[in-house]
Amino acid sequence: MPLAQLITAEQLAARLAEPRLVILDCRFALEDVDYGQRSHAEGHLPGARFADLERDLSGPVVKGVTGRHPLPDPARLVERLRDWGIDDDSQIVLYDDGPGAFAARAWWLLAWLGKRDGVYLLDGGLNAWRAAQLPLTTEPPASRRGSFQGQPDERLVVTAEQLRQSLDEPGLTLLDARALPRFRGEVEPIDPVAGHIPGALCAAFTDNLGSDGRFLPADRLRQRFAELLAGRSPEGLVAYCGSGVTACHNLFALCLAGYPLAPLYAGSWSEWITDPTRPVATGG
Repeated sequence: MPLAQLITAEQLAARLAEPRLVILDCRFALEDVDYGQRSHAEGHLPGARFADLERDLSGPVVKGVTGRHPLPDPARLVERLRDWGIDDDSQIVLYDDGPGAFAARAWWLLAWLGKRDGVYLLDGGLNAWRAAQLPLTTEPPASRRGSFQGQPDERLVVTAEQLRQSLDEPGLTLLDARALPRFRGEVEPIDPVAGHIPGALCAAFTDNLGSDGRFLPADRLRQRFAELLAGRSPEGLVAYCGSGVTACHNLFALCLAGYPLAPLYAGSWSEWITDPTRPVATGG
């Protein structure tokens, strides 16, 4: 079974009664941290539980040390997944408003903990569900305790120090998921330092999507990443972004395209710049 899987709104609607199905609403807004919880309360997919990026899918921020969305404690995340009724054999559907970045973060965390089958992103997210004129509800799902067993796979994570030591290695390919103006350092609306990690390539996560907000077909994604890799081996690939969220969108899209799951530099740019001795590049 492929690691990255999409499900359409219509396909999900036909499966809502399945007993092993768990739906997680991952909506979030960086500029309004209560947006997701508020929006979930106003209306969500039937049976969906709310997964908050900062409270559930990230760990505590340590100023001057971590990035903006450090990885959560694995044991705490496993407990949260059990609270949501997740078992090892659950079929899990993740969604956000549509672009899929926050849903992809949840997908990556599940893969990190070993849940690599039966996990889907709702293609087009809530926007696609609404476009299909499917129902929303304000009713909370029935409470159920799951039995998920998960252990983190440290092979999927690259630390800042590991990355720093490998910057000059010819086999390294760093993909930065932020938009080109941020990558170049022309604008920086969030972090205190502009630019990118030296040697990185700009691979804006939004380019994984078509004009309808859904993922491009697998062959077009493969062409996109093949052009970015330009003959480099995908085995040397590492993904990062601003805080370890939109990079997961690239990792999901890479898997859709048939590439193996590459490591994530989870601290990403917002962690990298906490140490002024780490090199910074602009332009490109």
